[in-house]
Amino acid sequence: MYAVIKSGGKQHRVSVDELLKVELLKEAEQGETIKIEDVLMVVNGDDYKIGQPVVEGASVEAEVVEHGRGKKIRIVKHKRRKHYHKEQGHRQWYTLLKIKAINA
Repeated sequence: MYAVIKSGGKQHRVSVDELLKVELLKEAEQGETIKIEDVLMVVNGDDYKIGQPVVEGASVEAEVVEHGRGKKIRIVKHKRRKHYHKEQGHRQWYTLLKIKAINA
């Protein structure tokens, strides 16, 4: 059984006992159980439900494992012969979730 959820403008395929990194959820504390209502699709064997845009009454329960920051990425801009060179770094905040249950 798996579900497709929407979080932070992205879609994720999740199943029970899976660890998932999503964009930072500021309202969630570490160790807290949250309920995700934006379920786009639920599949259980040959039985599937597709929402328009979300599946009515479906939800996914997840436990917040930790908040953290990802690996640093480097942004480099350079224009040849124009004496222009700019470097910048970025580390994206994330929330690590452990999927506990899929309620359809």
